[in-house]
Amino acid sequence: MGGMGDAIVGTTDLIMIGVVIIATVIGRYLLIRVVRGATKRAVERAKLRRTGSETRAERILSAVTMARDERAEQRTATLGSLISNLISVTLIVVGVLTILAILDVPLTPLLASAGVGGVALAFGAQSLVKDYLSGLFMILEDQYGVGDLIDTGEVVGTVEEVTMRVTRLRDSTGKVWYIRNGEILRLGNLSQGWSTAVVDVPVANDEDAAKCIAVLEQVAEDVDQDPEFADVLLDKPTVAGVDSVNNTTMTLRMFAKTAPNKHWGMQRTLLARAHAALVDAGVRVPRGLGGYGTDRMS
Repeated sequence: MGGMGDAIVGTTDLIMIGVVIIATVIGRYLLIRVVRGATKRAVERAKLRRTGSETRAERILSAVTMARDERAEQRTATLGSLISNLISVTLIVVGVLTILAILDVPLTPLLASAGVGGVALAFGAQSLVKDYLSGLFMILEDQYGVGDLIDTGEVVGTVEEVTMRVTRLRDSTGKVWYIRNGEILRLGNLSQGWSTAVVDVPVANDEDAAKCIAVLEQVAEDVDQDPEFADVLLDKPTVAGVDSVNNTTMTLRMFAKTAPNKHWGMQRTLLARAHAALVDAGVRVPRGLGGYGTDRMS
């Protein structure tokens, strides 16, 4: 009788273990399918939002930054993969513990040992955990992506690779930097949103400010209508007016909102065109500065 009872108990245990394994496999399959479906729908919703009419600025930003296309899809895919891995690990651990409980394996010493080992590992790998958590939040919050120009406080460079632990940058000299995500305490992204070109135009302080402003307004209009800058300028450049005046110089300031990282070229273009237009208008600059000339031109 005892042997038959043991056999029955053993058979029951095997059946329960089989049920746990099947439930774990099916649960993992269903949950991962839900996660993949959710990420796919998120990408599709983002694409649908882009199919409507876009302003000039939205069209340019979308084309330049690709934040609404490949980058958004890469981010959702990364998060979907991360969540899927987390689901797999969690279900496997729960399944293993359940099977051990069915086999009457004492879990208290095992869990206590795991707890002690976990504490020791946590103390030894604090920086690694910090790096991974920081990388996770950077991806979740889309703080930056590949191709962005960022300022980490220590270095300014273009992002070439983003992982959960490190970010790889290349600065203007070509040097490659590997920065642990947990060490990035502040971050400036120069590629999100837009950039602003600021142009200071010096003229002689006794020139007619209204005349100079009118000349620069025409320069702004011409640049705005130039097809060459259709994918650079988000709005028509503006002339703020007189910014400062001293004993020899009156400085006029212009602004131009551009696509990310396109402001340097626009600054040079505006300054060059402003120079030429002021020369044609006979405007003088302070003696000794060069530029438009020291004598009134006609």
